[in-house]
Amino acid sequence: MSEDVIVFTDGSCLGNPGKGGWAILIIEDNSTKEFFGSERTTTNNRMELTAAINAVKKTKSKKKVKIVTDSKYVKNGIETWINNWKKNNWKTSNKQNVKNKDLWIELDTLIQKRNINWSWVKGHANNLYNERVDLLAKNAAEET
Repeated sequence: MSEDVIVFTDGSCLGNPGKGGWAILIIEDNSTKEFFGSERTTTNNRMELTAAINAVKKTKSKKKVKIVTDSKYVKNGIETWINNWKKNNWKTSNKQNVKNKDLWIELDTLIQKRNINWSWVKGHANNLYNERVDLLAKNAAEET
């Protein structure tokens, strides 16, 4: 069964930390919608996570959603690492505090009882939609 909705996400940061932007592009019913935002002082990983959070928030709960990211941090984190983080009281395998815990908890909460498939795409590899969200996220960061 194919997805009802496909969402491309990206985050960008001018300096790390620095001005940041995030963007999503939703493909549903043969049309597209774009959303983006920014933060004055942030990191690239926080913007990648913020994009993923907004992808979930902007899609209907009854729909099957495919979220496409060029961030292995987001994909691996939400599919694999988060299970151990929660078991280990939000500590990494090196006993360090998980970075961006607040966003991971928000994303984890949002995806409960949702049908979401996470997909990774190589960034800057001429994928039309990935290139579009990359541009939107960079523009959002620059305008902060």
